[in-house]
Amino acid sequence: MKQRQNKDRKWQKIIGAILLLLAIGFFCLQMGYLFIRSSRLIDYLDHRLFYIINIACMGFLTSGVFLFISTTRRLKIIGSGIVLLLIVVQLIMLFNSNNLIKSVTSLSPDRKNVLSIKENLQTTEVYYRPYFGIIGRPEERLRSPVKGDFKVEWLANDAAAVTYQTVDNNTQQFIATYGDRGGGTSYYYVGAELHGTWQGENVQLVSDTEGISITADGESEHFEWDDIHQFGTLAIVLEKNNEAAWTVSLDENFQVNEDTPERQNGNITLYQATMDDNEPIELTMQRE
Repeated sequence: MKQRQNKDRKWQKIIGAILLLLAIGFFCLQMGYLFIRSSRLIDYLDHRLFYIINIACMGFLTSGVFLFISTTRRLKIIGSGIVLLLIVVQLIMLFNSNNLIKSVTSLSPDRKNVLSIKENLQTTEVYYRPYFGIIGRPEERLRSPVKGDFKVEWLANDAAAVTYQTVDNNTQQFIATYGDRGGGTSYYYVGAELHGTWQGENVQLVSDTEGISITADGESEHFEWDDIHQFGTLAIVLEKNNEAAWTVSLDENFQVNEDTPERQNGNITLYQATMDDNEPIELTMQRE
């Protein structure tokens, strides 16, 4: 019986030591984050992570101490009460931070890319680009103040369309891109790569020297090149009267050949700028 108790106690110490190491790791992460944040423009991709990590650190520390060190029941109750109070404080701070900052975080379908937009409810909205793990850097401000919620749709594993309404009741789209369809060594124009006729279900897209025309359900719209804005090297947004109408993105099977004008096989995706529920439309090039 005593041998079994000693064995159980040994396992408790091992688990306690692991929990203490996790607590130390989270503590070092927080200290490093606070130090680097003060000298560089970086932040957690989601502001709530700061409070969640604090809570996890306190939970691991308390559990680890109780398992690793023998304590009286009275000390355990007092210690648990103090930690519980600290956790409540962190939850209150987290709740209050949501009144100042609204984080929009979305994982790509393959879980390799993270979309992060932080909306400071007192100033503006900023897109954060992942820098290292859960750390990101502010990359770009959205063009107009946002009213209401964002609608996020991943058009590919490396391209996400963010649709939102502005305070002027206009619909806008921001495209977060994380990849490339060329060799990754040079910049190219998405519009130029679309030259030709593309067909999808009840949709046709024609790209030529005059711009891009889209025919959907029998209605046609024409967009001149001055009304077409590129995001990264994966997508363009077509605008009408300074309001987003459509997004065109290059699918993952689309290859840009930088050495020759010969077009490669591949598809593109057409996505309408609307806050209503809608699905991206895949288009295939019509060859002569």
